[in-house]
Amino acid sequence: MGISVIIPALNEAESIGGVVASMPWGAIAECIVVDNGSSDATAAVAAAAGARVVTSPRGYGAAMAAGVKAAYHSSDILVFMDGDGADRVEFMERLVTPVALGEADFVLGSRILGKREPGSMLGSQVFAACLIGGLVKLLYGFKYSDMCAFRVIRRDVLERMQMREMTFGWNLEMQIKAVKMGLRIREVPVDYRCRTGGVSKVSGDWKASVKAAWRILGVFWRVRKGKE
Repeated sequence: MGISVIIPALNEAESIGGVVASMPWGAIAECIVVDNGSSDATAAVAAAAGARVVTSPRGYGAAMAAGVKAAYHSSDILVFMDGDGADRVEFMERLVTPVALGEADFVLGSRILGKREPGSMLGSQVFAACLIGGLVKLLYGFKYSDMCAFRVIRRDVLERMQMREMTFGWNLEMQIKAVKMGLRIREVPVDYRCRTGGVSKVSGDWKASVKAAWRILGVFWRVRKGKE
Protein backbone atom coordinates (compact mmCIF):
# COMPACT_ATOMS: atom_id res chain seq x y z
CA MET A 1 0.00 0.00 0.00
CA GLY A 2 1.36 3.42 -0.98
CA ILE A 3 1.39 6.11 1.69
CA SER A 4 1.48 9.85 1.03
CA VAL A 5 2.07 12.28 3.89
CA ILE A 6 0.46 15.70 3.41
CA ILE A 7 1.56 18.71 5.45
CA PRO A 8 -0.04 22.15 5.05
CA ALA A 9 2.40 24.90 5.95
CA LEU A 10 2.11 28.66 6.32
CA ASN A 11 5.29 30.45 7.39
CA GLU A 12 6.83 27.38 9.03
CA ALA A 13 10.41 27.81 7.79
CA GLU A 14 11.76 27.37 11.34
CA SER A 15 10.20 23.96 11.84
CA ILE A 16 9.32 22.35 8.51
CA GLY A 17 12.82 21.15 7.70
CA GLY A 18 13.02 19.06 10.86
CA VAL A 19 9.54 17.65 10.33
CA VAL A 20 10.29 16.54 6.77
CA ALA A 21 13.73 15.16 7.67
CA SER A 22 12.17 12.98 10.39
CA MET A 23 9.79 11.22 7.99
CA PRO A 24 9.99 7.39 7.90
CA TRP A 25 11.20 7.49 4.31
CA GLY A 26 11.48 3.74 3.98
CA ALA A 27 7.78 3.31 4.76
CA ILE A 28 6.18 6.12 2.75
CA ALA A 29 5.97 6.95 -0.95
CA GLU A 30 6.31 10.70 -0.52
CA CYS A 31 5.98 13.69 1.76
CA ILE A 32 4.06 16.60 0.26
CA VAL A 33 4.38 20.05 1.83
CA VAL A 34 1.65 22.42 0.69
CA ASP A 35 2.89 26.00 0.83
CA ASN A 36 -0.23 27.93 1.80
CA GLY A 37 0.99 31.39 0.82
CA SER A 38 4.09 31.66 3.01
CA SER A 39 6.09 34.88 3.04
CA ASP A 40 9.18 33.13 4.41
CA ALA A 41 11.40 30.31 3.08
CA THR A 42 9.00 27.48 3.99
CA ALA A 43 8.91 26.05 0.46
CA ALA A 44 12.68 26.14 -0.05
CA VAL A 45 13.44 24.61 3.34
CA ALA A 46 10.86 21.83 2.82
CA ALA A 47 12.23 21.00 -0.64
CA ALA A 48 15.81 20.92 0.63
CA ALA A 49 14.76 18.45 3.33
CA GLY A 50 13.26 16.08 0.74
CA ALA A 51 9.60 17.08 0.43
CA ARG A 52 7.69 17.55 -2.79
CA VAL A 53 6.34 21.09 -2.54
CA VAL A 54 3.07 22.27 -4.06
CA THR A 55 1.23 25.54 -3.56
CA SER A 56 -2.39 26.35 -2.85
CA PRO A 57 -4.66 29.34 -2.26
CA ARG A 58 -4.79 30.54 1.35
CA GLY A 59 -6.92 28.44 3.68
CA TYR A 60 -6.18 25.32 5.74
CA GLY A 61 -8.74 23.18 3.92
CA ALA A 62 -7.58 24.51 0.56
CA ALA A 63 -4.06 23.35 1.39
CA MET A 64 -5.32 19.91 2.39
CA ALA A 65 -7.32 19.59 -0.83
CA ALA A 66 -4.29 20.62 -2.90
CA GLY A 67 -2.18 18.00 -1.17
CA VAL A 68 -4.74 15.28 -1.85
CA LYS A 69 -4.94 16.27 -5.52
CA ALA A 70 -1.15 16.20 -5.84
CA ALA A 71 -0.64 12.85 -4.08
CA TYR A 72 0.55 9.91 -6.15
CA HIS A 73 -2.35 7.93 -7.59
CA SER A 74 -0.68 4.78 -6.26
CA SER A 75 -1.04 6.02 -2.67
CA ASP A 76 -4.17 4.53 -1.16
CA ILE A 77 -3.41 5.74 2.37
CA LEU A 78 -3.19 9.45 3.18
CA VAL A 79 -1.54 10.82 6.32
CA PHE A 80 -2.20 14.40 7.42
CA MET A 81 -0.19 16.32 9.99
CA ASP A 82 0.92 19.85 10.81
CA GLY A 83 4.29 21.32 9.94
CA ASP A 84 5.05 23.10 13.21
CA GLY A 85 6.87 20.15 14.79
CA ALA A 86 4.24 19.58 17.49
CA ASP A 87 2.97 16.30 16.00
CA ARG A 88 5.33 13.43 16.85
CA VAL A 89 6.29 11.70 13.59
CA GLU A 90 7.33 8.56 15.46
CA PHE A 91 3.64 7.89 16.20
CA MET A 92 2.75 7.69 12.51
CA GLU A 93 3.08 3.91 12.37
CA ARG A 94 0.49 3.53 15.15
CA LEU A 95 -2.00 5.54 13.14
CA VAL A 96 -1.27 3.93 9.79
CA THR A 97 -1.27 0.29 10.93
CA PRO A 98 -5.05 -0.12 11.56
CA VAL A 99 -5.78 1.28 8.09
CA ALA A 100 -3.06 -0.76 6.40
CA LEU A 101 -4.36 -3.95 8.05
CA GLY A 102 -7.93 -3.23 6.95
CA GLU A 103 -9.13 -2.79 10.54
CA ALA A 104 -10.14 0.88 10.20
CA ASP A 105 -11.05 3.39 7.51
CA PHE A 106 -10.16 6.51 9.48
CA VAL A 107 -7.73 6.87 12.39
CA LEU A 108 -7.47 10.04 14.43
CA GLY A 109 -4.53 10.87 16.66
CA SER A 110 -5.72 12.07 20.06
CA ARG A 111 -3.60 14.51 22.02
CA ILE A 112 -6.16 14.41 24.81
CA LEU A 113 -5.67 10.67 25.30
CA GLY A 114 -1.89 10.92 24.87
CA LYS A 115 0.82 12.77 26.77
CA ARG A 116 1.11 16.52 26.23
CA GLU A 117 4.18 18.60 26.87
CA PRO A 118 3.32 21.47 29.24
CA GLY A 119 2.26 24.48 27.22
CA SER A 120 1.66 22.54 24.00
CA MET A 121 -2.12 22.99 24.24
CA LEU A 122 -3.94 25.91 25.80
CA GLY A 123 -6.78 25.26 28.21
CA SER A 124 -9.13 26.77 25.64
CA GLN A 125 -8.00 24.16 23.09
CA VAL A 126 -8.65 21.29 25.49
CA PHE A 127 -12.07 22.75 26.31
CA ALA A 128 -12.88 23.17 22.62
CA ALA A 129 -11.94 19.54 21.93
CA CYS A 130 -14.25 18.36 24.71
CA LEU A 131 -17.07 20.66 23.59
CA ILE A 132 -16.86 19.59 19.97
CA GLY A 133 -16.67 15.94 20.99
CA GLY A 134 -19.82 16.38 23.04
CA LEU A 135 -21.67 18.10 20.21
CA VAL A 136 -20.76 15.37 17.72
CA LYS A 137 -21.88 12.76 20.26
CA LEU A 138 -25.18 14.60 20.78
CA LEU A 139 -25.90 15.09 17.09
CA TYR A 140 -24.36 11.98 15.53
CA GLY A 141 -23.89 9.43 18.29
CA PHE A 142 -20.09 9.14 18.22
CA LYS A 143 -17.73 10.63 20.80
CA TYR A 144 -14.45 12.09 19.57
CA SER A 145 -11.89 13.21 22.11
CA ASP A 146 -9.96 15.57 19.82
CA MET A 147 -9.73 17.32 16.45
CA CYS A 148 -6.00 16.73 16.06
CA ALA A 149 -4.52 17.41 12.62
CA PHE A 150 -2.56 14.13 12.81
CA ARG A 151 -4.82 11.60 11.08
CA VAL A 152 -4.87 8.78 8.54
CA ILE A 153 -7.61 7.88 6.09
CA ARG A 154 -8.13 5.62 3.11
CA ARG A 155 -7.94 7.66 -0.06
CA ASP A 156 -11.04 6.17 -1.65
CA VAL A 157 -13.05 6.98 1.48
CA LEU A 158 -11.86 10.58 1.49
CA GLU A 159 -12.78 10.98 -2.16
CA ARG A 160 -16.32 9.77 -1.37
CA MET A 161 -16.61 12.44 1.31
CA GLN A 162 -16.49 15.20 -1.31
CA MET A 163 -14.87 17.61 1.12
CA ARG A 164 -15.88 21.24 0.66
CA GLU A 165 -14.61 23.16 3.68
CA MET A 166 -11.58 25.23 2.69
CA THR A 167 -10.66 26.73 6.08
CA PHE A 168 -10.03 25.42 9.61
CA GLY A 169 -13.30 23.49 9.52
CA TRP A 170 -11.75 20.84 7.24
CA ASN A 171 -10.83 18.50 10.09
CA LEU A 172 -14.27 18.65 11.66
CA GLU A 173 -16.03 18.13 8.33
CA MET A 174 -13.97 14.98 7.83
CA GLN A 175 -14.79 13.68 11.30
CA ILE A 176 -18.53 14.33 11.00
CA LYS A 177 -18.73 12.78 7.54
CA ALA A 178 -16.80 9.74 8.78
CA VAL A 179 -19.54 9.17 11.37
CA LYS A 180 -22.39 9.83 8.95
CA MET A 181 -20.88 7.39 6.44
CA GLY A 182 -20.62 4.65 9.07
CA LEU A 183 -16.86 4.33 8.71
CA ARG A 184 -14.72 2.21 10.98
CA ILE A 185 -13.23 4.95 13.13
CA ARG A 186 -10.45 4.58 15.64
CA GLU A 187 -8.75 7.06 17.95
CA VAL A 188 -5.11 6.43 18.87
CA PRO A 189 -3.33 8.28 21.71
CA VAL A 190 -0.41 10.37 20.45
CA ASP A 191 2.09 12.44 22.37
CA TYR A 192 2.18 16.14 21.60
CA ARG A 193 4.84 18.78 22.16
CA CYS A 194 5.25 22.53 21.83
CA ARG A 195 5.81 23.81 18.31
CA THR A 196 9.48 23.88 17.40
CA GLY A 197 9.34 27.26 15.69
CA GLY A 198 7.12 29.96 14.28
CA VAL A 199 3.80 31.24 15.60
CA SER A 200 0.44 29.45 15.78
CA LYS A 201 -2.09 30.71 13.25
CA VAL A 202 -4.97 30.02 15.65
CA SER A 203 -4.15 29.37 19.31
CA GLY A 204 -1.69 32.24 19.65
CA ASP A 205 -4.15 34.94 18.52
CA TRP A 206 -7.54 35.39 20.20
CA LYS A 207 -9.06 36.98 17.09
CA ALA A 208 -7.95 34.04 14.96
CA SER A 209 -9.23 31.64 17.63
CA VAL A 210 -12.68 33.25 17.63
CA LYS A 211 -12.78 33.24 13.83
CA ALA A 212 -11.79 29.56 13.70
CA ALA A 213 -14.39 28.66 16.36
CA TRP A 214 -17.12 30.48 14.43
CA ARG A 215 -16.11 28.71 11.24
CA ILE A 216 -16.20 25.34 12.98
CA LEU A 217 -19.72 26.00 14.30
CA GLY A 218 -20.70 26.87 10.73
CA VAL A 219 -19.41 23.47 9.61
CA PHE A 220 -21.66 21.82 12.19
CA TRP A 221 -24.65 23.66 10.77
CA ARG A 222 -23.94 22.95 7.11
CA VAL A 223 -23.15 19.26 7.55
CA ARG A 224 -26.18 18.84 9.81
CA LYS A 225 -28.38 20.38 7.11
CA GLY A 226 -26.82 18.27 4.38
CA LYS A 227 -25.13 21.23 2.70
CA GLU A 228 -21.63 19.76 2.86
